[in-house]
Amino acid sequence: MVAALALVSLFVGVSDVSPASLLRGEPDAWELVAVSRGPRTTALVLAGVSLSIAGLIMQVLVRNRFVDPSTAGTVDSATLGLVVVMLFAPGLPLIAKAGVASLFALAGTAVFLLLLSRMPLRSPVMVPLVGLMFGGVVGAAASFVAYRHDLVQSLLAWTTADFSGILRGRYELLWVAGVLAVVAWVVADRFTIAGLGAEVATGLGVDHRRVLMTGLVVVALVSAVVVTTAGVIPFLGLVVPNVVRLFLGDHVRRSIPWVALVGAGFVLVCDVLGRTLRHPYEIPLGVVVGVVGSAVFLVLLLKGSSRVG
Repeated sequence: MVAALALVSLFVGVSDVSPASLLRGEPDAWELVAVSRGPRTTALVLAGVSLSIAGLIMQVLVRNRFVDPSTAGTVDSATLGLVVVMLFAPGLPLIAKAGVASLFALAGTAVFLLLLSRMPLRSPVMVPLVGLMFGGVVGAAASFVAYRHDLVQSLLAWTTADFSGILRGRYELLWVAGVLAVVAWVVADRFTIAGLGAEVATGLGVDHRRVLMTGLVVVALVSAVVVTTAGVIPFLGLVVPNVVRLFLGDHVRRSIPWVALVGAGFVLVCDVLGRTLRHPYEIPLGVVVGVVGSAVFLVLLLKGSSRVG
């Protein structure tokens, strides 16, 4: 299914490229696929896989199904880091910008966890609400700095994911996120144990603090790389893991391959919709995923509230 969606993604767009033109060996068609359509489809798959897995890891470690990098301040903190880079060192290479954004994302996630530890959260629904408020504060700070220093246009480019500008040479950093997704699968059993709580994990011989830090680093790096390369994709890491866990439960190793497949497929479908709904114009991927993801998020919140009540 994902392979079929990837093939569809290669042939959808303003420029006319078809399987027949590729079979005829038309150089313009092959160049378009090599320079634009192929890198864009690869970037979509890598972003969908890595962000969905990052969301699953965060939910397991925080022990709450309603959090992901976009509802815990992680993405907003990464965006603030990019604004700071543009303010003080705009000439840094892309990988250095991603590194700074990762540090800010890790710090923001740590502050979010600190807030949770200091608040009496009687309902699991309160956790994402705290994250959204914290992210709103960080996002407001980023907007203020961008406005004061005439960086609003750059900020908008990061706050809404748009893969229309993805070309060969501008997406390769996302392979780092793909490698981190593999790392998450390798350490999946430790994440599952750590999700049972510090006391249980310690009793089973797992260093809870180390596993928690490993998971947070993976989440921060993935979020920063995706934001730096393409922009913010909201609710992806929340919706996909919850849908998969409805069928497979909470076992991380068993869930990760399915989370990866569903995440890649979901992003590809949303991107194709964005390219076809207003053809020849294009709706940014972040807008389409945001509309669909926010609707599903509200349904999950309402169901969570009814269970708690």
